[in-house]
Amino acid sequence: MKAIVIHEPGGPEVMRWEDRALPAIDPGEVLVRHTAIGVNFIDVYQRLGRYPVASYPSSIGSEGVGVVEAVGAGVTTLKRGQRVGYAMRAPGAYAEHRVVPAAMTVPLPDDVPDEVAAILMLKGMTAEYLLHRSYAVQAGDTVLVHAAAGGTGLLLCEWAHALGARVIGTTSTSAKAALARRHGADEVILYTEEDFAVRVKALTGGRGAQVVYDGVGKATFMKSLDALTTLGHVVCFGASSGAVEPFDLGKLSAGSLTVSRPVLFHYTADRGRLEQMAARTFAAYRDGKIRPEVSRRFALKDAAKAHRLLESRQSTGAMVLIP
Repeated sequence: MKAIVIHEPGGPEVMRWEDRALPAIDPGEVLVRHTAIGVNFIDVYQRLGRYPVASYPSSIGSEGVGVVEAVGAGVTTLKRGQRVGYAMRAPGAYAEHRVVPAAMTVPLPDDVPDEVAAILMLKGMTAEYLLHRSYAVQAGDTVLVHAAAGGTGLLLCEWAHALGARVIGTTSTSAKAALARRHGADEVILYTEEDFAVRVKALTGGRGAQVVYDGVGKATFMKSLDALTTLGHVVCFGASSGAVEPFDLGKLSAGSLTVSRPVLFHYTADRGRLEQMAARTFAAYRDGKIRPEVSRRFALKDAAKAHRLLESRQSTGAMVLIP
């Protein structure tokens, strides 16, 4: 098979298109032939070494969709020819084939196309746990979504809006702001032009938001706290601008504020919860609560181009790689 392989951490240039042997299948595993692969910032972290890989050479990538080509001993829930998707912490999705534990795969409904599923497995289920588990959004809540025009941000805006929340997004350009509005944001703040915390307070009559969904990290975190109402909560689920720096916990006492740093893979480690999350995410797509769209497609061998675009902060929506 062919795969994107890195031999050391670094920029997009370390990603090489190489021949690799098909991996052996152990009991409890399935061999998946990828048809679509999601592109996420976690892939960038793996490439940079921010999330260390076990050893080099290594593949990267955490989200994939495809067809089962072989099943290992003891696998009774899946069969050859079945469409499945997965999202895993362990890297390896940037390849034509991958061996995946059967317990980490989700059978795909017939009405969920492959490219849509390649968005929903990681970004969609991230939106599910953020909106329903890390903080359960209620009708009437004010929700602040950073990077509102990104792949996860658009899903958060749509789904929070469907739950009855007032959605405020932040973006860097007017074009991104228009996109976020089309996907459910009631208000959009250009953080390059004004202080988003001040603006959130102005939009809420001085109260602030019940929850901030912050996948940006270092550049936004402290002001995210300032944007909260009393008893508000910041969910820091990513760090595209860098890791959040240590801060004085006394800052939280200004409004009995709370902060969490959840990780998708801790939620999906339990098989029953994984199935519940996937079912709710597929249902949200089916009911039109979320409208995942592929903004750019790249051939798998051109994955470096996707990474350059993602890191440029010029991309919007979700990108997929096609083997």
